[in-house]
Amino acid sequence: MSQRILVLGASGYIGQHLVQALSEQGYPVLAAARHVDRLQKLNLPGVSCHPLDLNQPQGLSALLAQVDTIYYLVHGMGEGGDFIAHERRVAVNVRDALRVTPVRQLIFLSSLQAPEAEQSDHLRARQITADILRESAVPVTELRAGIIIGAGSAAFEVMRDMVYNLPILTPPRWVRSRTTPVALENLLYYLVQLLHHPASAHRVLEAAGPEILSYQQQFTRFMAVSGKHRLLIPIPFPTRWISVWFLNVITSVPPTIARALIQGLKHDLIADDRTLRALIPQTLLSFDEAVRRTLKEEEQLANSSDWGYDAQAFARWRPEYGYYPKQAGCTVSTHASAAALWQVVNQIGGKEGYFFGNILWRIRGAMDLLVGHRLAKGRPDRANLRTGDTVDSWKVIIVEPQKQLTLLFGMKAPGLGRLSFTLSDKGDRRELDVRALVASSRHARAVLLAADDPGASVYLSRYGATHCPAGRTNHRQIGSMCGILSSFSLHHEENHGKMRTKFFSGTVG
Repeated sequence: MSQRILVLGASGYIGQHLVQALSEQGYPVLAAARHVDRLQKLNLPGVSCHPLDLNQPQGLSALLAQVDTIYYLVHGMGEGGDFIAHERRVAVNVRDALRVTPVRQLIFLSSLQAPEAEQSDHLRARQITADILRESAVPVTELRAGIIIGAGSAAFEVMRDMVYNLPILTPPRWVRSRTTPVALENLLYYLVQLLHHPASAHRVLEAAGPEILSYQQQFTRFMAVSGKHRLLIPIPFPTRWISVWFLNVITSVPPTIARALIQGLKHDLIADDRTLRALIPQTLLSFDEAVRRTLKEEEQLANSSDWGYDAQAFARWRPEYGYYPKQAGCTVSTHASAAALWQVVNQIGGKEGYFFGNILWRIRGAMDLLVGHRLAKGRPDRANLRTGDTVDSWKVIIVEPQKQLTLLFGMKAPGLGRLSFTLSDKGDRRELDVRALVASSRHARAVLLAADDPGASVYLSRYGATHCPAGRTNHRQIGSMCGILSSFSLHHEENHGKMRTKFFSGTVG
C-alpha cells in the first residue's frame, strides 16, 4: 500500500519541488501551508491542497489522521523579529498534535550545526525545532543540509544576485568559511527515498555534495560557470554590520531571511554524509553542474502561472532579475459579496480611471512620452475583462472570475511588474488582496529604496494608515512603488450597520 504523505510548509521552494516529485512517483500527498494558491494551480495528480496556519492549528489533527508520514519543511526566518520564538511555538503545536494523532514517521529538513556556543539564531532555531519534535511519540528523521544549490534557495539566490548585479564583490570575512553545498536535485532524491527507509527511533542524517568548498571558492566557480567575471575582495568587517537596507538593494531574497542565513555563515559547516550515502546511494552533482542546471532552470521563471504563461512577460524577462519579486500590497476584509467586489475590480481603466491619483498616472504617462514610448489608451467596452485585453498600458494576463485579476505593467520601467487583485471567500466575509510585484535588477531596487521616504509615499498616504488593517501592509514600501505600479485603495465604512467597500469613486454594497 502506498504511503500517504503530509507536507507541512508545502508552499516554500523546497516544498513545491518535493510535492511535485512525490506526485510524479504516484504518492497521495496532502500539501499544507498558509498559502496554497500557487500549488493548486499546478493541478498535480494525487495532490490535495489544504490552507493551514500552524500558529492556529485547529485543522492539523484531521490531516494527521489521513497520513503515514510527515515532511516538516516549516521555518520562521521570513517572520522577522523573534523568529526563534515563532519556530518554537509552531513546533510545539505540531508536537502536541502528534501526541494525540501519531503517524509512522516525521522527516524534518534541518540545517548543519555549528558548536552550540557559536550558533547563529537561524541554526539555534533549527536545533530547538528538532528537539521539540523529538518530544512526540513519532520517530523523527532529522536531515541536515548546508548550502542548497537550486532555484529559490535563499543562499544560492544571494550569491547569484551579488554576482549578477555588483561589479566588485566585497563580502565579509565569512567568505573563507567552508561548507559542503548540495544540489537541490540530490537533496530531493534523499527526501523521497527516505520513505523507503523508515526509522523506528530518532536519527540524524547529514546531506552533502561531493566537494568541500569555501564561500570564496563558490563565488569564483559561480562566476566561471555564469560567465560573469568580477573582482572579489573580502573585507574584515563583521556580519552584524550588514544592514537590511544593503541586503534589500543587493538581493531579491527577503532581507530578514538573507540576514538570518548570512549570520550562520561565519563558521565551517561540513556535513558527514557517509551514513546517508550508504543508506541511499546516488550520483552527486558537482557544484559547477548544479549551478549550470539551476541557471538554465531560472531562464524559465517568467514562463509560469505567476505571469499567466504570457509570451510578452517571458520575452521581457532578464537573467539579472531576482528570483523573488519585490512586493507591496494591502489586504482588506469586507462583507461585500464576491460578485460585487469583482464588478468593481473590473472597472479599472474605465471612467473612474484608477480610482485615486489619476493626475499621477497622467504625469507617469507623460514621462514615457518624453522618452519616445507611446502608450495605448482606453479599455474594452464591456463589463468584464478577459485574458489578453489591454487597459491603457496594462495587459490582462490572468482572469479567474471572482478569484483573481492580474495585469502586466507596460510602461517603461527597470523591471517586470504585475498588479494582482485576489479575492478569497472566508465564509461570512471576503478578503481582497491588492498586490504589486516587481522583478528587477539591483539598480532598480536601489531606485525603489532611495525613494522609500515620507515624500515618496504621497500617492498612498491618504489610505495607508487609515484604510488598510494594521500590520497588513508596509505603507512606505507601497509608496515607493508609485510611478512603477499602481496600487488601489479600499475604505471600510459602517453605514447603518452594513459594511461597505469603497474604491474612493466607486462603491459596492
